[in-house]
Amino acid sequence: MPENHEPKKAPRYGSAALTPPVDVIEDAGGITLYADLPGVSRESLNLHVEAETLTIEAESSLTVPEGLKTSHTEVGLGRFQRVFTLSKELDTEKVSAELAQGVLKLRIPKAEHAKPRRINVKVA
Repeated sequence: MPENHEPKKAPRYGSAALTPPVDVIEDAGGITLYADLPGVSRESLNLHVEAETLTIEAESSLTVPEGLKTSHTEVGLGRFQRVFTLSKELDTEKVSAELAQGVLKLRIPKAEHAKPRRINVKVA
């Protein structure tokens, strides 16, 4: 039987997806979310907000280099999905996103009505 030297593709399991680990940091101006998405390119990343739901969906493109075989694979699925319910205090119209070295950084500022503000007191 001839040997096949084509790189193996990660198995796909229908709608199954990995849950990426996420860190969420809140400050007075909003929240910053960091999600680990190894092997994900900007083109295969889908972020969307609908009502108060943020959805992160992505496909990784990790392949086995030509001439090598895998002896053990733990991240063979290659599909990520995570869904969050957002507070009404956040301004979902002003979400910013950056993807660098497999880490997604999302910044969601607080809405103006939810930001702390100083109240001036008049002397009578």
